[in-house]
Amino acid sequence: MRIAVVGATGMVGQVMLQVLAERNFPVTELYPVASERSIGKKIEFQGKDYEVIGLQEAVDIKPDIALFSAGGETSLEWAPKFAENGTTVVDNSSAWRMDETKKLVIPEINASELTKEDKIIANPNCSTIQLLMALKPLHDAFKIKRVIVSTYQSITGTGVKAVEQLENEYRDEKGEMAYPYPIHKNALPHCDVFEENGYTKEEMKLTKETKKILGDDSVLVSATAIRIPVVGGHSESVNIEFENDFDEAEVRKILSEFPGVSVQDNPVTNTYPMPIYAEGKDDVFVGRIRRDYSQPKSLNMWVVADNLRKGAATNTIQIAEYLIANKLV
Repeated sequence: MRIAVVGATGMVGQVMLQVLAERNFPVTELYPVASERSIGKKIEFQGKDYEVIGLQEAVDIKPDIALFSAGGETSLEWAPKFAENGTTVVDNSSAWRMDETKKLVIPEINASELTKEDKIIANPNCSTIQLLMALKPLHDAFKIKRVIVSTYQSITGTGVKAVEQLENEYRDEKGEMAYPYPIHKNALPHCDVFEENGYTKEEMKLTKETKKILGDDSVLVSATAIRIPVVGGHSESVNIEFENDFDEAEVRKILSEFPGVSVQDNPVTNTYPMPIYAEGKDDVFVGRIRRDYSQPKSLNMWVVADNLRKGAATNTIQIAEYLIANKLV
């Protein structure tokens, strides 16, 4: 497979290259692609150096698959050009997620919807991916009515500038600010930009993308997204109201049997998911599973995942693996 990684010099792009190598993805030719200022830089992949090329050169090469993580504007402009040349694009930005003509895919949940005609495939938001990996098997079993989720999101979801801001603040040094306030020793209830309804785009992504992926507009989602000074991954406090009652032991069994979900839930041994342990792993970790005694047929749980891996790079590559395995490219 001739693979282009668009945004190869960014945080997610670098993790994509790492995950491609780890999963022994069948790369026969690799094309690292980035903006003009990065053209000519060297990228290492599996012990070999590759030169970064520009977008137009990559389009002209006609790779089999292009894995995009270069921002929404780049995706809107360039993904159609790759697609018109026969390349299948898996895009990690928000550009195509709510486009009615594009599939929004978490492989464990809805990859079966994909066909050869899908030349631009959207990767969901990182927070949505880990949330739905935990919600989908429970929705199938008990039918979800309503979800209230508060996210505690890693600075790596913002990018390199946010990591640099936190590191500067650790050292008490002045530097470029990725956020409107300090992030060290702080929590910002502000992920992405605010919309007219008072919610941020990040919060509305969780609402809209959940409905699209589950294919069920009846599932109600209310979200609050918070940025915290953590590197390893995103955490989510999730409250779910079901139509049908449940048994907590059955919930743990259903989650533990779902591909890509790992249950860490033993209060006796202080076992619960944390980003410090999720970092670098592909599973979604679920714990603190307990009945909500304030509301019938309701459940609380805590969901953690590495946002750069399952929340971005790994999910993108799993989509590409599905396309190859099912001869859709």
